[in-house]
Order: sequence, then C-alpha cells, then structure tokens
Amino acid sequence: MSSLQYPYAEPPVPGRVVEVASGVYWLRMALPFQLNHINLWLLRDEVGGRPGWTIVDCGIGDEATRAAWEQIFASAIGSVPVRRVVVTHYHPDHAGNAAWLCERFGAELWMTQGEYLTAHAVRAGGAGYTTEAVLRVFGQNGLDAELAAKMATRGNPYRRLVPEFPLHYRRFIDGERLLVDGKHWRTIVGYGHAPEHASLYCEELKLLIAGDMLLSTISTNVSVWSIDPDGNPLKLFLDSIARYRELAADVLVLPSHGMPFRGAHERVAELEAHHEERFAELLVACEGGARSAFDLIGVLFRRKLDNHQMFFAMGEAIAHLHHLYYAGRLSRAAGADGVMRYATAAVPAHA
Repeated sequence: MSSLQYPYAEPPVPGRVVEVASGVYWLRMALPFQLNHINLWLLRDEVGGRPGWTIVDCGIGDEATRAAWEQIFASAIGSVPVRRVVVTHYHPDHAGNAAWLCERFGAELWMTQGEYLTAHAVRAGGAGYTTEAVLRVFGQNGLDAELAAKMATRGNPYRRLVPEFPLHYRRFIDGERLLVDGKHWRTIVGYGHAPEHASLYCEELKLLIAGDMLLSTISTNVSVWSIDPDGNPLKLFLDSIARYRELAADVLVLPSHGMPFRGAHERVAELEAHHEERFAELLVACEGGARSAFDLIGVLFRRKLDNHQMFFAMGEAIAHLHHLYYAGRLSRAAGADGVMRYATAAVPAHA
C-alpha cells in the first residue's frame, strides 16, 4: 500500500484556481485523451513593486482549452501582466498554448534548449520526427503490418495540438535558479520521458513542480523513438528520478497529472520497484524463445489498446527491452525477416 500523502481531496473546479503555497496556484485543464486532464501552475511574480504572473505549462492549443484559459484570466489573472511562460517540456499538453499566451501578454517563453528545438522539429516533421520514421522502427521490432497501416493514418497530431510555436525563447539549464516573486526555483533537468525535461524546485516553499517526471499513480511513458532508435531512455529516466532523493523528504510534489502529494522519496522507490517487476516479467517471457517488442506488448499492457495507445506502448516496450539488453540481461539479434528479437542468455536471440 502506498504511503503517499495527498493534502487535497479534490482538484480545482474548471475556471478556478487553488492556492497550494504562498503565491503558487493550481489550475486544471481537460484533455481529449484517456489521460483526461493536465495540472498547470500560476506563480505570482511581483518585480520592483509591480505585480505580475509566471505561468508554468499551457495545455493543448485547442478552442476548449483557450476558453478555459479565458475563465482563468477573468477569475485569477485579471489585468495583471503575465511576464513569463515556462514550459517543462515539448509535449503538446504542456506546450500547446505557449505561442498564444506569449503573444497575448507579450511574455517571454522559457524552456530548455532540447525541448524548444524538439517542439519545432516535431511540428515540422523534421529531423526524423515523422510517423513514417517511427513506424519503420516499430516494424523492425515486430509491429504487425496491418496494424502499422492503420497507425500511419494519424498524420502529424502534434501540429494539430500545437498550432503555432514561438520563434524565440529564453534558454535555461540544469541547476539554474529562476527568481520568481523573490523566491528561487532551481531547475532540475531530467531525461528519458523527453529530451531535457525541466522540473522546478523551491527550497523555501518546499515545492517541486515535477511536470511528467514524478506522477503519483501512473508511470510516465518512456519510449524509444525514431530519432534515437538504439537509445536507452529508461535508464536515463530511472537515473533522473533518483535525483529527487536529494530533495526534502516532505516536499510537496506538484505533478502534471493526478493530485499533489508528499512522499517523493517513497514514490521514486515505487517507480523503481514497478519497473523491476516489469523487467522480471519480460525475462520470464523470453525464457521460452526469442521475442520481439510487439510479441511482448501483452506482458507490459494487460488491457486492449487502441491505435493511439499502441503507438506509445510499442515505444515503451522497446525501451524496456533496450534497458535489459544494455544491462546484459537479454541478448538480441535480427532475424531473416529483419525483426529484432530478444532472449535470455540460455536462448539464442535468433531462435
């Protein structure tokens, strides 16, 4: 049983905010996915006696979300200027309204460089960020051709959810301290879920705006994509979340999904244990013969997946297998059909 503590029984109602610490406000926007919401953060940001706001993350760039923002403008922001929009990472539920908000308020966009450039690459379908390139990698990992053909019709959903994106930004890096309303927020850059995901930690307030790196009840998606087809993102992710043990044990974690919680150290341990359980199950599944990532989807995901979910499930299955391969716990080899398969040491991967 989890020992996490949840100080809030309910999330904010639509169009309203909840103050979680002095000058730090929580709001929630709907998402049109199975993961049906995102938590966003509004920080009071007075400079030289002049009031202002910093926004952390934006929601997707659709009419419904912008209408929800209009409610927040009316109920919370008012005529006070937004000085800065901080985006933790490039994913559309975090970055979708960055351009819209920056243009509306004349605000600066703050991001890490890896996330900013990736947002532009994905929008443009450049640098290998295309559905076709991803599906080629998935095909090399056993994805059924008929299913791949259905998934190919998705086009570029990122561009639909991030309809525009700023052409300039203010870069910040790991360890940099952002001064917001007289308080310092230290940047903690994490890897695996996104190229250079930024979390923000305020020691004075004992708050961590965790983005997607530390969620309370679900495990963050960590996938292999076409841009780095032989990468080991799950090791990067596990190494990254281990850094949260350096923070105060009673830090209040403000995640992008789910409810704020205390127990960051315990949650890191839970996630590490969760992935070790999945590794053990994959090792057992590979004892009887060589298996591809597609063969092993049912080991990791015990429910029926639609095409959208399968897209991310394939990336995550490959990531788990890469972690085991690079750790020397599985062997791998491509068969005559070009499909990469994995096996325990006792079973040749080409079997």
